[in-house]
Amino acid sequence: MTEESKSIMDLGNDEEEKEAIISEKAARTLEVAGSAIFGALSIIIGALLAPSIPRIAGWFIAIVDPISIIWITAFLLFGVRAGIFTTLIGTVGLMPFDPTTWVGPSMKAAATLSTMLVAIIALELYKRKAVVRSSKKLKRPRNYVIFGALGLILRIFVMVILNVLVFTTLYSSELNGITLEFLGLPDVTGITAILVGAPLINLWQGAIDLLIPYLVVFGLNLDEKFQIW
Repeated sequence: MTEESKSIMDLGNDEEEKEAIISEKAARTLEVAGSAIFGALSIIIGALLAPSIPRIAGWFIAIVDPISIIWITAFLLFGVRAGIFTTLIGTVGLMPFDPTTWVGPSMKAAATLSTMLVAIIALELYKRKAVVRSSKKLKRPRNYVIFGALGLILRIFVMVILNVLVFTTLYSSELNGITLEFLGLPDVTGITAILVGAPLINLWQGAIDLLIPYLVVFGLNLDEKFQIW
C-alpha cells in the first residue's frame, strides 16, 4: 500500500469519526431538548387539568392520567435518560399544582419509573449483543409486550406497598375513606380496599401508559424520523 493510499484511508477514517461525534452530540442535544419540552408539557397539562380532572371515587387518583403518558412517550422517543429526566422535571414541576402537593406527583413518578424499569434493564443487558438501535428492539411487539407485562407486575407490587405506607402514615386519617366504590363495593374500605383496588387501578393506568405512547411513537414511525437511540 502506497503512502498516498494510507493518507486517503486515514482521512476517510477521520471524517467518519468526526461525523460520529457530531451525530452523538446532536442526539444528546435532542435528548435534552426532548426532556425539557415534554417535562414542561406535562407540567402545563397537569396544572390545567389538576382542578377538574375526574378522579376515582374514594381515591386521589385520576381515572385516566395523561401525565404519565407524556413521560413514557418521551422515553420511547428520546431514550432512557430523556424518559427519566422528563419524569423528574414533571414530578417537581407538578408539586405546586397537585392537591396532595408532593405526594401525588411522587407516587406518579414511582409508578411510571417502575413501569419503564424492566425495559431499561433489559435493553442495558443486551445492548452489546446487537447493533440494532434500542428503540428498534422496543418496537418489536413481542419484546414490548414482555417488557411491558413485567413492568406492570413490578409497578403493581411497588404501588401497593407505597399506597399502604402512605395511607397508614401520612394520610392515616383518610384510610377509612378509601373504598371500592368504583367497583360497586362501597362497604369495602381501608387496607382491604387498597390491596384490591391499587393493583386494579395500576393495571388499568399502566396498560394505557404503555399502549398510547407505543401507538404514537411507533405507530406513526416517529422513532424513524428522529433515530436518537
